[in-house]
Formats: sequence, structure tokens, C-alpha cells
Amino acid sequence: MTRQTRYALVGTGARAQMYLGAFTGAHAEDAELVAWADPNPGRLDWNARRLAEAGHPVPQTFDTTELAGAVRRLEVERVIVTAPDFAHADLVVAALEGGADAVVEKPLTIDADGVRRIADAVERTGRSVVVTFNYRYAPRNSALKQLIADGELGEITSVHFEWLLDTSHGADYFRRWHRRKENSGGLLVHKSSHHFDLVNWWLDDLPERVFASGGLRFYGARNAARRGLPERAARGTVDAATRDPFALDLREHDVLRGLYYEQEHHDGYLRDRDVFDEGITIEDNLSLIVDYAGGAGMTYSLNAHSPWEGYTVAVNGTKGRAELSVVERGALLLDGSGRPVVVDPSARPEDVADDTGRPVGERLVVQRHFEAAREIAVPHVTGGHGGADDALLRDLFAGAGADPLGHAASWLDGVRAMAVGVAGNASLATGLPVRVRELPLGAARAALDPRAPAASAAS
Repeated sequence: MTRQTRYALVGTGARAQMYLGAFTGAHAEDAELVAWADPNPGRLDWNARRLAEAGHPVPQTFDTTELAGAVRRLEVERVIVTAPDFAHADLVVAALEGGADAVVEKPLTIDADGVRRIADAVERTGRSVVVTFNYRYAPRNSALKQLIADGELGEITSVHFEWLLDTSHGADYFRRWHRRKENSGGLLVHKSSHHFDLVNWWLDDLPERVFASGGLRFYGARNAARRGLPERAARGTVDAATRDPFALDLREHDVLRGLYYEQEHHDGYLRDRDVFDEGITIEDNLSLIVDYAGGAGMTYSLNAHSPWEGYTVAVNGTKGRAELSVVERGALLLDGSGRPVVVDPSARPEDVADDTGRPVGERLVVQRHFEAAREIAVPHVTGGHGGADDALLRDLFAGAGADPLGHAASWLDGVRAMAVGVAGNASLATGLPVRVRELPLGAARAALDPRAPAASAAS
């Protein structure tokens, strides 16, 4: 039996459940969770009861403000950060200074100041930081990476990338802490860093210049008034005669009820805010033009109120074109009470009823110049993020094996991905294009130098 690595977990909300499952399941022999922290004690208690009921030991609790000391005192070797985005920089720096390596959910942080602080801590401590870009591991995204790496398309000239979030997943960003840009950096940082990382990885290239356009055009009080929507409840977990498809009732979901609704009295955090109320400062429609150091350009768009969810990528090169089309959820339909009926996004296309009109699945097609189009077979893998989560956890806890495509991402990849979003936010504010290497990133600017390795550099 191999020695278990000693872990601490900071943040025990919904996203942490994937890691808790790994500690108690497939990777119990690789990793030991010895400590955890969350500013909401009720959330810790809820998770502790679940662990105890399943026969697993409960980790020691420490205060989030004392992370560095807890790392030293409890001999923690790695810290997993699943706290809200605005806390990432503080927690990653504290973990490194305490003497542990850090694993952080994307995005690395939310702004240039956070990047500078993490870069300084990495340089000062010599510790490593891993950013969990799980979408890299999805077989469909790996297949496109392999196609490009094999030279099937020649030199890449342009990429078109459209991402659609539906009125369940997309709306959720406007209910919770993400709705304020100072908490999340907006969708260009919180959500789109996934997508920008994919393009950086697919092309093995670095972003150079970003021009952005966008706004809050669907959600929010102003848009509701403009469309004549009636007065609405301030939150979804209410007793109302009518059922609203945009309202989330936390009591209908065991995990959300236990993690958030039953713990509100500790910190006042509401997980079910109305998506059409005041105070939303992030955008729901975004478009970017991104120039890359190698000469390619990208057009990117994000819509957070689509009737279906998925993405389309077209990659053009000097030898041909590849098109990846992914439907993660074909439709949101309403039941008799007016609530959305969610189609399982992990189901096989042949198992999904055709009443959605858009079967769930993926299709990768390549067509070289003067040749017929051909479809590339993509293995179907069940599980979160197109089957990517399990592969990510295996690399994270058991160690990566031979990996010629370089799926594992370092903090430098995190910088390269979020730099597009940070530059995009700056462009939204000024109306002007922004050169990525002119962002005030301190020592992290080296990650954006074309002379540096462009993908999956070690920390």
C-alpha cells in the first residue's frame, strides 16, 4: 500500500463534494483528508454527519484565516481550495507559505492583483500550484487536441468558439455570489477561463490581444422591467401559488438544502436569489476577438440564457477544418407545475427521448482540402464534464502517467487562461483592445512571453 498524501480542504460547499467523494471512494488509498475549513460551521457539521454515517473519520477543523499555521501544525502536504473565487489568492498564498502545495478550482484567481500575489508566493516558496481544468480531460476535447497535434489541419489560422449556457445552469450564476463581479471576475473569468484554457491548450499557443463586447441583456431588474415582467419574489425558496421556471427552491434538492438553506442562519448567504432583481454586475452575453502569438485568431461568444446547453468549436487551418459540436443538454422542458424537467446531461444520445428535439451527444468532423468530410470516433464516457472529472481526479491523486497531450495544468496555464478574461474585462470597461502582456501581473507576465513554454509548464 502506498503512503497516503496528507490533504486539507478549504471550502466544503457543492464543488467540494467531488473531492470528498474521492477521499472516501476511489482514491482513499492515495489521499487522506486530515483537516478542513469553511467559514460556515453549519456546512462543516452537515458534511461531518455524512462522513460519519458512511463510516469515515471526520477531519480536524481549523479557521480559514489560520491556514498556514494549520498546514504546519498538521503536517499537511497539499491544500485543495474550493472556496469562492475572490478568496483563492489569499488561500493559495497561505497554503504555499505554510509549506504545502496547492490545488485550486478554476479560475486561479479573479484579477491581476491576485495573480501577482500567487506568482510572488510561488517564486518565494518554491511550492507548486495545480489548477483543475477538468474539461481538458473530456475525450471529445482530447480528440480535437490530438487532431491538431497530429498536423491534420496544418498551421492553425482561426478558431470560432460558441458556448451556450441554458436557463438552468446559466441562470444559476445570477442567483449566487457569482452575480457580483468583485466576487467572481464575471463569467469571462469564472466560467470562460475553462474555454480559454482549452483554446490555449488545443493550439499550444499564447493569447496576445483581446477585444471584448458584452453586457447584462437578459437577467437583472432593468431587463425584467423592460420586458414587462410582473413583480417577483426576492428568492426562490418561498411558498408561492405560482411556480416560476427561473426560481430555485433549495428545499427540493437534498444537497442544496443541507449545504445552504439550513445553514443560512450562520452567515446570511442566500443561494437562491432572484435572477431578475437588483444588484447583478456581471454580463450574460459576451463576445471576444483574441489574437494569438502564433498568428491565429479566435472569435468567442458566451450566452447564459440559451434554451439548450453545449458548445460548438470550428478550427480552420492551412490544410482543412475541424468542427466539434457538443450538446450537453438538449432542452429544458416544464412539468405540470411549471418547473424545468432536466434531461440527464451524462446520458448516451440513444438513451435520450427525442422530445427534446436535440439529442445529447458530441460529433467531431474533420475535412481536409479537396477531401470528403469524415467523422472522428469519440469514446463515450459517463460522468461529470463529459467524463472528465474521474480522469482529472486520477491524475490529481494517483499521479499522471504517460501523457503526451499534457492534460495536467499548472498555475501558469491558469494565468494564461484567466488573463484573457482579465483583459476582456478591461476591454469592456474601456471599449478598447487590450494587450495581454501589458496587464499588471508582476512575475506572472513571464507566463505570457512567447519565448516561454506555451502549455502545461511546471510550477
